Amino acid sequence: MKLKYAVVGTGALGGFYGGMLAHAGNDVHFLFHNDYDFVCKNGLKVDSVLGDFHLRNINAYNNTNQMPKCDVVLVCLKTTNNALLRNILPPLIHSETCVILVQNGLKAERELAEFFPDLSIAGGLAFICSNKVGKGHILHLDYGKITIGSFQKENRELLEQVCKDFITSKVPAEFSSNLKESRWKKLVWNIPYNGLSVVLNTTTEQLMNHTKTYELVRDIMFEVIGAANACGVKIEKGFVQEMLDSTRIMKPYAPSMKLDFDNKRPLEIGAIYSAPLAEAANYGFNMPKVTMLERQLRFIQDSYLK
Repeated sequence: MKLKYAVVGTGALGGFYGGMLAHAGNDVHFLFHNDYDFVCKNGLKVDSVLGDFHLRNINAYNNTNQMPKCDVVLVCLKTTNNALLRNILPPLIHSETCVILVQNGLKAERELAEFFPDLSIAGGLAFICSNKVGKGHILHLDYGKITIGSFQKENRELLEQVCKDFITSKVPAEFSSNLKESRWKKLVWNIPYNGLSVVLNTTTEQLMNHTKTYELVRDIMFEVIGAANACGVKIEKGFVQEMLDSTRIMKPYAPSMKLDFDNKRPLEIGAIYSAPLAEAANYGFNMPKVTMLERQLRFIQDSYLK
């Protein structure tokens, strides 16, 4: 089965994952915003630990009304832009299209389903160190695995084909039968490292190399696991050490929220912090450290977004 892909949000994630699919010969159509004119003239460049490449002839668009209907839509926007999806998605969708939200945090799939109750919706979890370093230029530093799980109107055969397409494109991929568990596991990493890198104006490497911040990262991870367990998602405490060990050997990296802060863009506080806090509170579980982190992030964001 040959799938037609659309990539909505061709930044650090969409540029890498869509670029890898296209480089391997898949039919991929990219939606650009500010980079559209540049990419039309110069193509998309991906510098990756898996091998550098340059897509000189790329299916680039700046409006989804100009794009073909696709079998799979990879939404790689930040969750702060999800309100745009109501207008962006309809031209891309046919009756069997699956929209995969390759995004952080909780509730994005649920919110999309409110506007598209008959749409096949899945979630994507990207375990990757990747940055957009210039117009039409993606730098992939480390990792790259993507996990995909169904949320609404499951089409497992299609999602397994997507995983196969990624794997043949040299991207590790797997199908998850429990999307909620996969999302909480990603939060075990995202909540401490994204927030602390902003609040302390630092990097993952520095957080790991200082005794007290290492302990703080670890304590927040245990708090997130406690919340997940309270919500009915079983995550073993040993998962904390797995996350710490994988981060220890990771190349020095500024998480996405730190880059958003540095560039004075909106932070994904709602999806990564407020939504898990609300979910945990529904089950009677309090997250004091995460609550403090959320409040600090809102204070910082309000200082430059007025």
